[in-house]
Amino acid sequence: MEINLRFAEKADCPRLLELIHELALFEKAPQEVTVTLEEFQDAGFGKDPVWKAFVAEDEDGIHGMALYYVRYSTWKGKRLYLEDFLVTESKRGTGIGKLLFERVIEEARTQKFNGMNWQVLDWNEPAIRFYKKYQADLEADWLNASFTKSKLYEN
Repeated sequence: MEINLRFAEKADCPRLLELIHELALFEKAPQEVTVTLEEFQDAGFGKDPVWKAFVAEDEDGIHGMALYYVRYSTWKGKRLYLEDFLVTESKRGTGIGKLLFERVIEEARTQKFNGMNWQVLDWNEPAIRFYKKYQADLEADWLNASFTKSKLYEN
């Protein structure tokens, strides 16, 4: 199996959104994906794109993705934030995840970011083991905070 890694293109967005839905289902939160295809495409390929992604594909199509954006930390400076990292279930264990993750690390180095951040659910043991192979620092002392779209526009 020969895997090609490349930057995502606008035409890939429907497949990327399928993978995002697969990830949400795996994370037991399928109802949380509310972005439309049009919003997703615009955010990546519109006038002011905010994300980039790498895709992993073979002759049968795209089997994995790593979507990221630039984050700025007042303490650490410019950092890469890995928002979504997924290999479709049928292709897990084939090395695609390693290829994608190492490509993201290479991108962070090429862009001279001061670091890289991402999240992993505390019950996702396979992902935690994967990240530990890279000697990633796993923090337990921060809580996520957020507003939904409806909460943001309340009052």
